[in-house]
Amino acid sequence: MGTKRYYATGKRKSAVARVWLQEGSGAIVINKKPMDEYFSVEMARKLVHQPLQLAEMDNKLDIMATVAGGGVTGQAGAVKHGITKALLEYNPELRPVLKKAGFITRDARIKERKKYGQRGARARFQFSKR
Repeated sequence: MGTKRYYATGKRKSAVARVWLQEGSGAIVINKKPMDEYFSVEMARKLVHQPLQLAEMDNKLDIMATVAGGGVTGQAGAVKHGITKALLEYNPELRPVLKKAGFITRDARIKERKKYGQRGARARFQFSKR
């Protein structure tokens, strides 16, 4: 039997990431593709690496994630949140460090719904007195 796997779910905007981590060489696979191939944007790759660098686990853990919904930045944020939560499962002593950096908190900003009888979520039809 292999090493123990740790699971967590990360979310940001409308993106949801399911993340598994286990001890290994530091490979990151997202939706069955290497991270560099899946996230072509450099900023997204940096975002995913942040919790690992903070915990100094860069080349010690293999990460496998499936992510759906949202755009590139939302998905990267969801994976980051999932990695953070999985790291807490792996080692609860990392909590103060990750909490101070603000990685544990879910970014709850989502698109506001359009209200009935209106043009948009906040936009109203122009008022005419006459």
